[in-house]
Amino acid sequence: MTQRKTFLKYGLAAGALVAFVAGSLVTTGVLASDHAEAPGTMTDAEADISDFYAWYTGENIVVAATFNGLQEAGAELELDTAVLYSFHFDVDGDNVSDHDIHCRFGDNGEGRYGIQVSDLPGVGTVEVDLPDLEDAGYDVGGAMVFAGQRDDPFFFDLDGYAETLDTEELMLDPENDSFAGTNADAIVLEFSAAELLGDATSFQTWVTTARLP
Repeated sequence: MTQRKTFLKYGLAAGALVAFVAGSLVTTGVLASDHAEAPGTMTDAEADISDFYAWYTGENIVVAATFNGLQEAGAELELDTAVLYSFHFDVDGDNVSDHDIHCRFGDNGEGRYGIQVSDLPGVGTVEVDLPDLEDAGYDVGGAMVFAGQRDDPFFFDLDGYAETLDTEELMLDPENDSFAGTNADAIVLEFSAAELLGDATSFQTWVTTARLP
C-alpha cells in the first residue's frame, strides 16, 4: 500500500491557514509529494502516488491525487482497473479515518475507461465514463469528478537535488523544473465541506492505493 498524508484545519496547521472570512472559507492549501522513489514502488506506476493536494474553494473541499508520474507528453492513457484509490478523512482528531472515498477504474475492453467513485459526500456512489470528463470535470449532483492525464503540476529541481546530495553543496536552481513537459494521471474530487465535516472544526486527509485481488 502507498500512502500520503496531509492536514487541513480551521486555523494554522501544517503550514496551511484556513479560516472563515466574510462568510467564505479561505486557504492556501497543502500538498504532499514524492517522485522517483524506490525502484520496487516505481515498477507499479499506476499505484505509485506522486502528489496529493487539498484545498478549499468557496464552501467546497477539493482533493487531487496524481500517480504514474514522469510520463512523456502525448503518451497514451493507460489506467489500471485493479488498483483502488482511496481518500481518507479524519474529522475528530484521533488519526483514524471517519470517511473514505474509494475510486476505481473500469475498462470496456476497447480502450474506453470509466471511473466509479463511492461515498462522495452529499452524493453517494457515481459512475462516469472518462470521455464525458472534460477539462472542468463532470458535475455529479453538485460535486465534481475528474480523472485522466494532466501536465504534472509539481515544480522541483530534481537534478539540482541530486547534485546537492552528491556534492554536499546547495545546487538547486529555482528556474529549473525537472518535471516540465511530463504528464501524470490524476483523480480530482470537489464536494461540499459541510457534507463531510458536519459540526467538526478540523480534519486530516490522506490518500492510499491498494491492489485489488
